[in-house]
Amino acid sequence: MKNKIGTLLVSVGLGLGLASGSVMAQDRVFFGIATGGTGGTYYPLGGMLAQVISNNSDLGDKKISATAETGNASVANATLLGRGGIESAFVAADVLDAAYNGKSQFDGKAIKNLRALGALYPETVQLVSQPDIKSFSDLKGKSVSSGSPGSGQWQLLGDLLAAYGMERSDVKEDYSSFSQSAEKIKDGNLSASLITAGSPTSSIVELSNSHDVNIIPLSGAPIEKLRKSQPYYAKVILPAGTYKGIDKDIETIAVRAIWATHSELSDDVAYAVTKALYENTDTLAKVHVKGKEITLKTALESISIPIHPGAERYYREKGLIK
Repeated sequence: MKNKIGTLLVSVGLGLGLASGSVMAQDRVFFGIATGGTGGTYYPLGGMLAQVISNNSDLGDKKISATAETGNASVANATLLGRGGIESAFVAADVLDAAYNGKSQFDGKAIKNLRALGALYPETVQLVSQPDIKSFSDLKGKSVSSGSPGSGQWQLLGDLLAAYGMERSDVKEDYSSFSQSAEKIKDGNLSASLITAGSPTSSIVELSNSHDVNIIPLSGAPIEKLRKSQPYYAKVILPAGTYKGIDKDIETIAVRAIWATHSELSDDVAYAVTKALYENTDTLAKVHVKGKEITLKTALESISIPIHPGAERYYREKGLIK
């Protein structure tokens, strides 16, 4: 597997053996999973999923050896899959739909070889801020991190600003990662950061344990306006106590994460890894609370692109697809 993400590789029980495109080496087939930054939820779950696949899947005479890589999240992951740079990746449902259909960040650049393996868990939109910022309108003139330009986070901030009657020029945009944003808020060098990830999110946990923070509610008429243009976003509650100092429920939104691949992945490999995931979800639940929300029952939720034929075979066996 060629590391085209340009970031740290996390090998799960595989030493240093790597290959590209599900390449077969002796008695092993190598399978990569692009996740996200270390401060989010993609990263720990991706590592455990790689271990689950390595321990619970084979192709008869060959074992599948999986690795998880850190990455730049949904937009970068979709692009990486499109050029066959890795075998699978985690991508937010709205970004995956935009990539396949050539919309938003992918206008005129549709990636038609994308395929879905299955739905994972809802990612919560968390607008974490300094404690004196109480509402979205308080962000005017303040510094706000939205992640890399062109990313899903960057697009969402623009959509939120429009929904609240504001423009990008109304805030001082910062492009830090989740972990970098948390450090900047802690040091007083950033007012707020938009973080979409499974909650609790490690970077926010660490921040709230050492610094007072607020989670800005996202609700009411502006959010209803946003959801009309972005139907993948669902209204959710971030429960009180999720982070230190957050003592009341927070209304916000969430979008489901999807495990995606490309059309060149073999049917047998797609079948084996899909089966390994949905028949070992109890193991993922031990790594992160969001692992408990990955179930076969919701495996096809929010998927708007073609399902890989190998994964489809598994879902037909289980009766999810007739």
